[in-house]
Amino acid sequence: MSVPETDLVLLPALQGQPIERVQRDGVEYVVLGTAHVSRSSVDAVEALLAHEHFDAVAVELCDSRAQSMRDPEAFKQMDLFKVIRQGKAGMVAASLVLSTFQKRLADQSGIQPGAEMKAAMDGADQRGLPLWLIDREVGTTLKRAWHSVGFLQRFGLLGGLLASVFEREEIEQGEIEKLKQGDLLESAFSEFASESQPLYQSLISERDAFMAARLREDAMRSATSEPRRVLVVIGAGHLKGLCELLRTQQDDPATKVAELAATPPKARWPKWLAAAVVLLVFAAIAFAFHRNAALGTQALMSWVLFTGGFAALGALAAGGHPLSILAAFIAAPIKPFRPGIPAGGISAMAEAWVRRPRVVDFDTLRDDIVHWSGWWKNRVARTLLNFFLVSVGTIIGEYSAGIHIFKSLL
Repeated sequence: MSVPETDLVLLPALQGQPIERVQRDGVEYVVLGTAHVSRSSVDAVEALLAHEHFDAVAVELCDSRAQSMRDPEAFKQMDLFKVIRQGKAGMVAASLVLSTFQKRLADQSGIQPGAEMKAAMDGADQRGLPLWLIDREVGTTLKRAWHSVGFLQRFGLLGGLLASVFEREEIEQGEIEKLKQGDLLESAFSEFASESQPLYQSLISERDAFMAARLREDAMRSATSEPRRVLVVIGAGHLKGLCELLRTQQDDPATKVAELAATPPKARWPKWLAAAVVLLVFAAIAFAFHRNAALGTQALMSWVLFTGGFAALGALAAGGHPLSILAAFIAAPIKPFRPGIPAGGISAMAEAWVRRPRVVDFDTLRDDIVHWSGWWKNRVARTLLNFFLVSVGTIIGEYSAGIHIFKSLL
């Protein structure tokens, strides 16, 4: 039996908590804005579930984040070879880097980020209520954020992610307070999100619209009788935007969800630029052979040594096995004639084959990557590092080879 709203506000756990009530299409949404690192938010979720009647519970989680929260050990089942073959090594590495930020927060605050979401899920399970996962997949959000910013800003994002790994100082209290009122993804990219409107749009505004549409879509699918009441647990940073959109959004919810869940097409110009550079280099090599065989041979050797050498240096810097270093050296020069898995992927698969990750590597992965040295010690992390550094080395090698060959012809 529900407790009157006037009595609810007197509950100690709900005092001072941001709660909005929105009526839309015969559904009452009780929207609780939570702090991701606050015990009071957990208490507020539990108090609402204990004292009000709900027909469903919605949380600011996607399927993958909910699964990770329910089963923190699920990542141990990761097929590293499959991740590399499908080109997901970069996304997995980015997710692991973000997890270091979360772990530092948990260690410093004593509260695991997202504990209030876990409380909402557990409460729904205990009461047999439908659970609605309304957030966009985190991988899609990161991809849209990545594509929303310019080429130079991407280097800033990468630098920020790498800095979060090597940062050893405690997170400032002001940043934790900001998290209590904001969003976990926004806080991880706080410096860039505050200065980049496209990035803020991808991380916050688009997700507000996505979650509003998902709530309306799930309500339309619900078979519960009228009146329907839904508890919505979201980060406080989304409270104002989500409630406004719940009241005003006119788009067809299914169409809106599909639109915002789409991964933006990759820009073609980087591939065209890379292809143009390689074509120019090989045209120069062909011209060198036309002039005389010795000059052509020298140009071809420059291509092999520069691309293979820098790729091998990348594998060496990642602490790669001699076989993965050799694989990088061989794969990089023939990259233009071998579409598919990049040189970094071939070297990383060789590393994973020679030094197969052990159970202990998966067990300690999240703890190891908090420290910079752990990326070289842990076999899973080192394989991902190998992929990244060999890929970077290959690109550097291609441009270096081109510059050297053109200089020799001039």
